[in-house]
Amino acid sequence: MSVVIQHVSHTFASPGLPPTPVLHVIPELSLRPGEQILLRGISGSGKTTLFNILAGLLRPTAGEVIIDGQPLYALSEAQRDKFRAQRIGYVFQQHHLLPMLTAEENVMMPLAFGGVALAERRGRATELLAAVGLSAHAHHRPAQLSTGQRLRVAVARALAARPRLVLADEPTAALDAAASEQVLELLTTTCRAQQAILVVASHDPALHHRFGRIWNLTQGTLRDETPTPLNPNPNPQSKIPCTLVPRMAQPPRPPHPDRHHHSGRQLSPWPLCHHRRFGRCNSPRGDSGQ
Repeated sequence: MSVVIQHVSHTFASPGLPPTPVLHVIPELSLRPGEQILLRGISGSGKTTLFNILAGLLRPTAGEVIIDGQPLYALSEAQRDKFRAQRIGYVFQQHHLLPMLTAEENVMMPLAFGGVALAERRGRATELLAAVGLSAHAHHRPAQLSTGQRLRVAVARALAARPRLVLADEPTAALDAAASEQVLELLTTTCRAQQAILVVASHDPALHHRFGRIWNLTQGTLRDETPTPLNPNPNPQSKIPCTLVPRMAQPPRPPHPDRHHHSGRQLSPWPLCHHRRFGRCNSPRGDSGQ
């Protein structure tokens, strides 16, 4: 799956009130299969609005979202509902479980839209509820579950149809440390195995190390703040005088026939630059290579 966000912006308008910009124009962004993105931003910064646009729930004021070559908002509302059920998993911040259904039935619901057989729906729901630690609560209704348990059911439901795009809006906000780790591990490993795109919205700094790409949303402005690699050179064969190379990775230095240490060990005629002294130079001369 590929996702392209094309110059999307959104403004809320209410009768008798001035328009309120929520998302400023987002430059074109592309998401590749298997990418995992952390969307940072404080409450009210526009994270949920952006997620609703990506999920096909909220038509943007301007711009388009293209998923696998299909412009999302060129589809009718009914077509978008079917498209979302088959390809997009959404963990809502308020879970939005159906109150009259059990946990198992809520997880099975997206599969019904895809025409999956009942036995397979039940088997997949059982597997996912076990993965989030809720096997014993499979036949409980949402009112009989805690807030954290309802959120874990919502995570299981989002993964049930094996979606190609997973959006998780504050999936760990109501969970303790152990449950948070369990949910994040399930999301990241499942999406990695299925090469699905995962976007997690959170303001928890403890999550940063899990994601290869970081977006920051501040007052409706989205910025890509992915850290730059230490060695941005894409070609490992190109010659760079000094790079961070362990000393043990240095090529063996040939001995000089006329210079010997009193212990009998041969010394190299190459001068030691301060880089080589600390094992950080891959230049064959030990200096800048000039």
